[in-house]
Amino acid sequence: MPAFLAAIEVHLKPGALDPQGQAVGKGLRALGHAGVTDVRVGKHLRVRLEAADAAAARAEVERMCRELLANPVMETFSFDVVAAS
Repeated sequence: MPAFLAAIEVHLKPGALDPQGQAVGKGLRALGHAGVTDVRVGKHLRVRLEAADAAAARAEVERMCRELLANPVMETFSFDVVAAS
């Protein structure tokens, strides 16, 4: 069965509180990066999986995101799937 690599990005929805992003922004400004006005923190995941074809791999990754990797109430996700070398 062919192998695929999925690069998944999970981000908080606009308007959702992001205490981690606020802390990073505060730290950057404290280090002299005065132009930083907003920081949002998300997750980047890389998943290697086997599937019959690229369409099946994409469907499987979407299911992973909906079932576990992203909270649909407060997060959005996007992903890209490529054949593994």
